[in-house]
Amino acid sequence: MTDRGSHTSDYDFELPPSLVAQQPVEPRDASRLMVVDRATGQISHRHFADIADLIGPRDVLVLNRTRVLRARLLGTRASGAPAELLLLKPLGDGRYEAMVSPGGKLKPGRRVKIAPGFSAEILEVTERRTRVVRLESEVPLDEAIERYGHVPLPPYIDRPDAPSDAERYQTVFARETGSVAAPTAGLHFTTALLSRIEGRGTARAEVLLHVGAGTFKPVEVEDPAKHVMHEEWYSVPEAAARTIAERRAAGGHVWAVGTTTVRTLESAADDAGVVHAGSGETRIFIRPPYRFRVVDRLITNFHLPRSTLIMLVAAFAGYDLTMRAYAAAVEAQYRFYSYGDAMAVV
Repeated sequence: MTDRGSHTSDYDFELPPSLVAQQPVEPRDASRLMVVDRATGQISHRHFADIADLIGPRDVLVLNRTRVLRARLLGTRASGAPAELLLLKPLGDGRYEAMVSPGGKLKPGRRVKIAPGFSAEILEVTERRTRVVRLESEVPLDEAIERYGHVPLPPYIDRPDAPSDAERYQTVFARETGSVAAPTAGLHFTTALLSRIEGRGTARAEVLLHVGAGTFKPVEVEDPAKHVMHEEWYSVPEAAARTIAERRAAGGHVWAVGTTTVRTLESAADDAGVVHAGSGETRIFIRPPYRFRVVDRLITNFHLPRSTLIMLVAAFAGYDLTMRAYAAAVEAQYRFYSYGDAMAVV
């Protein structure tokens, strides 16, 4: 008899397509909030603005300040047929790792015209079938990407990006550009809500993890241990590490806003739970069983079946409670995924 939650198929659940959020709610903090209590197993239903009542004055709220790159570049091949690039990470000298479509046509040596004076050359195919491309532009590359790039909405949002997504698919605290997906738990916060939380005495700490396309990659093997995580770059500033240490020493709780923040903190912590300042790449895959060293409370959205993200939530909340919460969310018609509703695990 194996432990429940140790197989990928344990994380299947039925989700009506109508519950996949295609548009965000306004204002940001008007989304619904499911509160899951690990100690009692109780599930309650609130609104996100109520999160201020759950976070204590001695606690610390940890946010991921990454900013989404306008990483989706639409263009044409030499034949005039359409082509698409999704920039994953910069490699220097105008080169990027990118996902491309159509993959069979975009071989090394081929070019994609994106806009007048802005094009891409395919340089090589990587081991994971992505491409190394070189962007060439008559204006600075950052400017060209910002001008001609599209917001890389996730594949389950079945519509083109709209002008409003440029602002709405960023957190209000986004600062450093480098992600191909938003840290979506943070999308629910408004500036006023953050001020209200800090006004009660709660500390705020900011870390950085640039989200890669691997965040959407389903686990395709039945044994999650065989799943290969993409590396993602993270950084923990000295000020954040110090604030977290001070609040923990004073008996406060560490609230992680989003799975990206959890992965950053757990990657940067030692076995004693001390978070160390520094930066690097992480491939950490948090799934049951896992002993959390830093995080005491989790704010997150509702995730895809069979994903590494729902496995992380199960490691934190417990497998049975997590799947019961997801069943309750479907029954109560919560909105799922990036523009959906939120869950707080306390």
